[in-house]
Amino acid sequence: MDEEQENPEPIDVEGLLLRVRRRDPRYRSAAYHFVLFQGIEYTLRQYLGVPQGEFRHMNGREICEGLRQLALSEFGPLARDVWAWWGVHTTRDWGEIVFNLISVGLLNAQDDDRVEDFINIYDVDEALSPARVK
Repeated sequence: MDEEQENPEPIDVEGLLLRVRRRDPRYRSAAYHFVLFQGIEYTLRQYLGVPQGEFRHMNGREICEGLRQLALSEFGPLARDVWAWWGVHTTRDWGEIVFNLISVGLLNAQDDDRVEDFINIYDVDEALSPARVK
């Protein structure tokens, strides 16, 4: 076994996020953190009910729904304002963020995944309206 395989280099997540933001400054760092450190896991475990230790591919619709539910849970009636401050105004914005993360190797995609899979999943203003908060 190769020594490099035994002790792989740790991933410089913050460095990769900085690279993404330099290439595409439309979205704040917090939006990337929300997806990477909370949203994907929440969507997989809470929204889709996939047991801990198991994984499966998620499509654009599932990711957008999971992010919406997490935002309502975390930010309540301020969810829409938080997303707007992050630069997220449509579900396609989440697709752009996800594919930016894919481009630097922080997330994976299947060959048939497209940013267009995130278009018009829901109207963000309506989906995050205070009336939706439970």
